[in-house]
Amino acid sequence: MSIQIHNNKHLTLHERKIIETGIINRSNKVDIARTIGKDPTTIAKEIRKHRVLRKRNTFNRDSICIHLKKCGRCIHKCNKYEEPKCNKRDRSPGACNGCPTIQKCYLDKYFYYAKRANREYKEDLVDFRQGVNITALEVKELAHILKPLLDKGQSIYQIKSYHPEIKQSIHTLYNYIEAGVFNEYGIDNFSLKEQVNRKRYKKKYGKKEKTNYKDHTYKDYINFKKYNPFTPTTEMDTVMNSLSGPYIQTFYFEESGLMIGFLHKEKTSNSMAKTLDKLEKKLGYHIYRELFSLILTDRGTEFEKIDLFEFNQETGELRTNIFYCDPYTSSQKPHVENTHNYIRDIIPNKTNISNITQNDLDLMFSHINSTPRKSLKEKTPYEVFCFMYSTEENVKRGKEILDKLNIKEIKRDEVTLKPYLIKNINKK
Repeated sequence: MSIQIHNNKHLTLHERKIIETGIINRSNKVDIARTIGKDPTTIAKEIRKHRVLRKRNTFNRDSICIHLKKCGRCIHKCNKYEEPKCNKRDRSPGACNGCPTIQKCYLDKYFYYAKRANREYKEDLVDFRQGVNITALEVKELAHILKPLLDKGQSIYQIKSYHPEIKQSIHTLYNYIEAGVFNEYGIDNFSLKEQVNRKRYKKKYGKKEKTNYKDHTYKDYINFKKYNPFTPTTEMDTVMNSLSGPYIQTFYFEESGLMIGFLHKEKTSNSMAKTLDKLEKKLGYHIYRELFSLILTDRGTEFEKIDLFEFNQETGELRTNIFYCDPYTSSQKPHVENTHNYIRDIIPNKTNISNITQNDLDLMFSHINSTPRKSLKEKTPYEVFCFMYSTEENVKRGKEILDKLNIKEIKRDEVTLKPYLIKNINKK
C-alpha cells in the first residue's frame, strides 16, 4: 500500500486553483487533497474558511422549513424551524461551484474562488506579521461604524460608548488608526476630533507600495484567451482634458465596436470600480458577465486596485477577470485608443469640460455609436450590438440592454461629431 506524503508548506495560488477546479468537477476533498499532496482536513479548512455565502432568493419562497407541510404555516422564530440539508454543500466538496442543479436550487449557496481565497490568505499573513490582531473583514466592519461618526466630529470614546459590538479598547482603536490600519477607508489621524490640528509627518507613512500585477499581465491575458477564446474582451481606459478633472472612464466592446463612458470627479480606483458596481446592479448578473467578464486596461493609478474591479465587494464573488497591458504599451489595447478619436472630434483637447454632465456623455456616445464603420461592413456599432445580443426568444434584447446603458440610436443623417453637439463645453 502506497503512503501519501504531505508537505507542510502553505497553499499556493496554483494549488487553490486546483481546489476550485476540483469543486467545479464535483470531486470530493480526499481526491483534491491527493492531487496536491495535502491532508484532506487542510482542504476542508481551506474551503470552509474562504468560501463565500450567497443568500437564497426569498421572493417566491419565504420559508423552506422541512416541517412546513406538517405545520401549514411557518414562523422563523419557531424552535422547530429547520432548513433542508445538502451534503454536497455542507460536507464534500463543501461549495456549490459547478453544481449541475444550481439553477433549480433554492437553498443558500457557498462558492469558493481561488483568487479571492489567496488574497484573503495574504491579508491575514500581512496582518499577523505586522502584529495587528485583527482580520481584514473585521477592519472593514469597524471602518463602516467609525467613518460616518468620525466625520460628524464624534470622538472614539463617544462612538464606543454607544456601540457595544466594538470589542477593541479605546487605546487599541487609537493604535490601529495610528498604524494606518483604516487608511483604505479614509480614516487616519486627521479623522480624530482630538488630533485635527496636529501636523502630519510624511515620514511616518513611508513609500507607496507598488501594485503587484502577478497573474494579471498582458502575457496572462494572452494565455487566458488561449483557453477561453469565446470570452469577449472589453477594453477600459480614461480620457481627460485637465489633471484636475473631470475624467471620462471608457469601455470598448471589441466584438461590436460599441463604446460607452462614465463621468468621474476623482481619478481613483475606488471611483472607477464603483462604475462596475452600478453596472452589475443595473444590468443584472448574467448580462453583466456577458459584457464585462474580461477587461483589458493599462496600468494607470486609477485601475491599480485589482480586487475592487475583479470582485463584488458585497458578496465577494469573482465578477470580472482583469488584465493589464505592459508599461507604456497602449498599442496592446488599440481599439479603445483609436475610438477615442471620435471623442476628440466632439471634445477637443483645448476644451473646458468642467460643466459636462453624464447626460452629455450619453448623448455623445449615442452619436458615436450611430456612426457607420468600414470595419463593420458599413454597419454602426449600435446595429451590430443589437444583432449580437438579441435572441430568438427576444429579438429586442440588444436594444433593451442599450436602453439600460442610456445609449440611443441616432438617425444617420442626424449624427453629429462636432463640439456644438454638447452645450456644456467651452473652449478655454
